[in-house]
Amino acid sequence: METPLTAQEIKKQEDFEEEIIPHFYATFNYALRLTSDPNDAEDLFQDSVVKAFRFFNSYRKGTNARAWLYRIVKNSYINNYRKNSRQPPKVDYDEIATYYETIRSEQSDTTDLQAQFYRKRYDDDFKKALDEIPEDFRTQLLLCDVESFTYEEIANMLDVPIGTVRSRLHRGRNLLREKIKEIAIKRGYMEK
Repeated sequence: METPLTAQEIKKQEDFEEEIIPHFYATFNYALRLTSDPNDAEDLFQDSVVKAFRFFNSYRKGTNARAWLYRIVKNSYINNYRKNSRQPPKVDYDEIATYYETIRSEQSDTTDLQAQFYRKRYDDDFKKALDEIPEDFRTQLLLCDVESFTYEEIANMLDVPIGTVRSRLHRGRNLLREKIKEIAIKRGYMEK
């Protein structure tokens, strides 16, 4: 038999739904950009939502809920990264077998192969260029240029001075520009 919720617990749920839930879609997309894997992003997102609800009493109502959620996601991502970097890599035989079967079935798919080839090639090259940028720069590029956070919001989320945000954005944009330039030269869109 479940015990009924107290008035305080009901109020917490209502406030959480009002303040936090509207930002779930953007928060999941941020988790996806950090992890680059839908399954990992889902795990990171769910873990972050649980933490957000558990520590909702530390959130000040009326402040930037999306930035608060992003900070939880970022901290969870860093903690998971540290934990996983200490563990040796694991290989799952079932996953490899499934991957092999997927490759074999994809090789026989002939629908609009040229479009698939170029779309995958361009997406992969750009993603690879972005992934090659050091994480500190990449994170700030995503927060500023993709998520449209202000320098001050980014500084608060990452707990760094605004000058550091500006510096990393400048350097990150220059690094990305060089990576994209290399791709353009390789493809013949630009001359050296």
